[in-house]
Amino acid sequence: MRVKRITIGIIFLTVITVINSSLNFEVSAETDTKEHQLKDGVTDAIYSYEDAIKETIYIESSLDSDNDGEKDIIAADVIRPKETEEGLEVPIIMDASPYYEWLGRGNESEIKDPDGDGINEMFPLFYDNYFVPRGYAVVLVDMVGTNNSMGCPTTGGHEEIESAKVVIDWLNGKGKAWNEDGEEITADWSTGKVGMIGKSYDGTIANGVAATGVEGLETIVPIGAISSWYDYYRYGGIPFYLNGPAGLSRTVTNTERIAECAPIREDISSRSDDETGNYNEFWDERNFVKDSDNVEASVFVIHGLNDYNVKANHFSNWWEELDNHDVPRKLWLTQTGHVDPFDFRRAEWVSTLHKWFDHWLLDIENGIMDEPMVDIEREPNEWETYETWPVKDTKSVKLRLAPADGELPGTLTTGPVKGNFNQSFTDNPDQTEQEMVEDEFEEKDNRLIYLTPELEEDIHLSGVPEVDIRASLDRDHAYLSAMIVDYGTDERVNHRDRGEGIRTLESESCWGESSEVDDACYKDTERTVHTAPYEIVTHGWLDAQNWKSLEITDILKPGKNYRFQWNTLPEDYVFKKGHRIGIVITGSHDRWLMPSDSQATFDISLGQSVVHLPVVGGKSAFERAVGE
Repeated sequence: MRVKRITIGIIFLTVITVINSSLNFEVSAETDTKEHQLKDGVTDAIYSYEDAIKETIYIESSLDSDNDGEKDIIAADVIRPKETEEGLEVPIIMDASPYYEWLGRGNESEIKDPDGDGINEMFPLFYDNYFVPRGYAVVLVDMVGTNNSMGCPTTGGHEEIESAKVVIDWLNGKGKAWNEDGEEITADWSTGKVGMIGKSYDGTIANGVAATGVEGLETIVPIGAISSWYDYYRYGGIPFYLNGPAGLSRTVTNTERIAECAPIREDISSRSDDETGNYNEFWDERNFVKDSDNVEASVFVIHGLNDYNVKANHFSNWWEELDNHDVPRKLWLTQTGHVDPFDFRRAEWVSTLHKWFDHWLLDIENGIMDEPMVDIEREPNEWETYETWPVKDTKSVKLRLAPADGELPGTLTTGPVKGNFNQSFTDNPDQTEQEMVEDEFEEKDNRLIYLTPELEEDIHLSGVPEVDIRASLDRDHAYLSAMIVDYGTDERVNHRDRGEGIRTLESESCWGESSEVDDACYKDTERTVHTAPYEIVTHGWLDAQNWKSLEITDILKPGKNYRFQWNTLPEDYVFKKGHRIGIVITGSHDRWLMPSDSQATFDISLGQSVVHLPVVGGKSAFERAVGE
C-alpha cells in the first residue's frame, strides 16, 4: 500500500491510446521503438514501470509573483517510459497541484516525498502506475509558491494558471528548463499533446489553463473543480467565511516561504473585499467561465451533486458555457459529496478515463464520443445515462406561492393566486437547518414553507431552480435563504457523513504496475446510505442588499417592497410518487453562511412570488403529478 498523505483532491491525468485490437507500429523510419499496442480496443501495458525514467524539471516562467525581481521557477516531476530515451514520443497526463508537499492527493493522502529526504520518489495517485506502462508520461506540477516551485500562491490568480501553462509550453518546445544538475534540457520525448486532470484545486487549475486556449492542451478532466473563485467563497453576495483567499494562500505556501509571501496575502485580503461580499475585479480575474470562449480542449466534468465544498454551481455554470461554445464534453454527476470517481465508481472510472485519454491524446477512434454524454447517479450505485444536461425535454415550471390549504401551511400552484395574501417570517440566526425544514405541517415564526400534495407520479428535476420573491422588510439589511426539500422517507446516499457518501475499507485493489517505492494498490470503498424522512435537495442564498447586482450594495429602505431574485444550486433529482415537494423560505443559514445580526421580519406578497422549477416534461408533467 502506498505511503499516505493528507489530501483535498485535484488531479491531472492523461490517459491511454487505442489504435486497433492488436496493432503494433513504429515511431519513425529511423527507429524500431514500438509506440502503442492495443488490447481489447485500448492501449496495452507494454512498457516497464519499474524501469521508467523519473526526473525533476525546473521550468522558467515569466512570473515574478513574489516581487523579488527574479523570474519564478516552476518545478515538475516527470515519469516516462525508458524507451523515450531511444526516440519514443509519448503524450502527457498532467496534474498541477498545490498539495504535493503536505496535504496530499487522493483518499489516502499521498505526497511526493513521504520520508522527507528531499527526493521525490513517489508519484501520488494511480495515473503513473496505470498509464506509463501504456505509453504515456505523467507530469506532476508544483503550483507556483508550493513545494519546490518558487513564487507565491495567489488563490486562483493568473500566476497560478500561468505556472501550469508554462509547463505545457515547454512540453511543446517553448521556453527553457533545466534538470537537477542545472543542464538545460528539452522535452524531445513529448508529442506535445497534454491532458490535464485533477480534483478540487488541481481540477480548478485545469479549468483555468483551458480558458487560456493554450496550444497543446487537448483535454481536461476537472473533478469537483472550481470554475469561478467568487462562487467558491461567496453566494449571492454573502461570504461563507472571512479571509478565505488569503488564508488558503498561506495554507498551501511552501513552509519556507510563508513570511516572504506575507505582502502578497495582504494584497489578496485588501482586494477580495470581505466587507461587502461584492463581485469585483479581483474575482473577475478568477472567473474562468467568462473566458470559456477560449477553450479549445475537450472537457470531461465530474462533480458531486451534494458537494458542499466545491458546490455544484461550479460545474453547471461551466457546463452551460461549454455547451454554448460547442466544446466536446462529457459529464458524470454523483450523489456523493467532494469525492473522486476512483473512490465512488472505480472500475468504470478507470475504464472510461482510459478510453477518454486514448481518444483525445492518441487519436484512437474507440467510440467514447458516441456513448451517452451524461451519467447521473440516481440511487446509491445506480446510474442512468442521458444525451444532454439538463435532461432533454426539461422546461421551467412557474410555481406560485399560495396560502394555507387544509393541513398545509402554504401551497404551490401553477395557476393564479386569487386575492391579496401576505405571509411573514422573522429571521432567527440561531435557528438550525434541521429546525428550518422539519415538521413540515407546522407553522413556524422563523420560516415559511410551501408544499405540494402527495405526488401521484414521479417528478424529475433537472437544472437550476430560480426563486423570485416580492417582499418588504423592517431592516436595512438581511439574508434570504431558499431550500427545496423532498419530504418522504427513503434510503439515500449519506453525503453528510464524514466520508461524504463513501466509507474506506481495509481491502485493496490494484490498478497498474508497482515498483519498490510506489505501488498501485489502494483501499477499496463503499457507499454509505441512510434512511431519512426528508432530503434537502438544494439550497440558494441572497444578501438582500445585492438585490440589484452582485457588484452593488444597496442599503434597503424598511417597508419598501423589493423584488429579490436568486438561483439555488443546480440539481438532478427524482421526487418519487407518494412524496411531497417543499419550498422553504427563511433568512440566516449559519450552517453555510456568515452569521447575520439583522433578525429582520420579511413580509412576502404571495401572488407576486414564484419559484421556477426545471422539470422534465414541463408543466404538464408537474400538473399530472400533483393532480391539477
